[in-house]
Amino acid sequence: MTTITKMNLGQNGPLVSKLGLGCMRMSPVWGSQANDESESIATIQAALDNGINFLNTGDFYGAGHNELLVGKAIRGRRDDAFISVKFGAVFYNNQWLGLDLRPIAIKNFVNYSLVRLGIDTIDLYQPCRLDGSVPVEDVIGTVADLIAEGKVRHLGVSEITAAQLREAHSIHPVTALEIGYSLADRQIENDLLPTARELGIGVVTFANTAEGLLTGELKAPLPAGSYQNHFSRFQGENLTKNLATVEVLKQMATEKGYTPAQLAIAWVNAQGEHIMPLVSMSRRARLPENMEAMGITFTPAEMEVLNTHFAPGAIAGGTYLQR
Repeated sequence: MTTITKMNLGQNGPLVSKLGLGCMRMSPVWGSQANDESESIATIQAALDNGINFLNTGDFYGAGHNELLVGKAIRGRRDDAFISVKFGAVFYNNQWLGLDLRPIAIKNFVNYSLVRLGIDTIDLYQPCRLDGSVPVEDVIGTVADLIAEGKVRHLGVSEITAAQLREAHSIHPVTALEIGYSLADRQIENDLLPTARELGIGVVTFANTAEGLLTGELKAPLPAGSYQNHFSRFQGENLTKNLATVEVLKQMATEKGYTPAQLAIAWVNAQGEHIMPLVSMSRRARLPENMEAMGITFTPAEMEVLNTHFAPGAIAGGTYLQR
């Protein structure tokens, strides 16, 4: 398998794998069923064995199930793993209720996370979003206090604006920004990515295949029960148009001898040394192909084709965050 290189997460930040493992899909989230726990644990351990040390979880993934799972997987090998935890989202019976970013809640959340993970310190701790319900200085200041106490090592932020990123970084140095980014979702290139680069903040990108759109495996119309039907880009004429655009990626993948999903990950990886593709996996069988994607390169002509056909706004419908 391809050797996974390392990167500094942010300017002078911790050394982590250039490929991250997203653990969310290993747990029941938003009504989905949990994957086989033994296989999920084996997947995490296989990732660690192959140099993928960045493990991404959230205290609300499966109502704590995901943290318990990650905790089992890293037992006895804590030093092999870099643990990233998101907090702040509130669910009830798989229904989104909103955010709780009060300092008193954050202090409660972190203690539960530490117990479930079976560790003394979380490597990267980040609010899942900032919605204005609590002043930014209170949210970031609380995490800064946790860093001072030794419960957390580094501050991260997720799904925020460039202005919020600047404000957060002015309160306490931000190590990493987690955000959705793909050939189909390039809106962050205008403001957020340049801001992160200017401030020396690492970028961890999820949804690299745009919720499956870039895998080349979808056909219109989608099955009635597909969660993707909730997003406008997968509906009606939008989906038809978008699948036609994806044909360009499929053709290039065939010519290069890879899958469209591998090229989608490789494109994100090629956007900068400070950018980490965060790929969700719950089966060991997925590891070789995703690791191989990190070794794929593009000629200038190939990159021009992709950037032209997937220019910002080329995908019809909302982004990964917009219905």
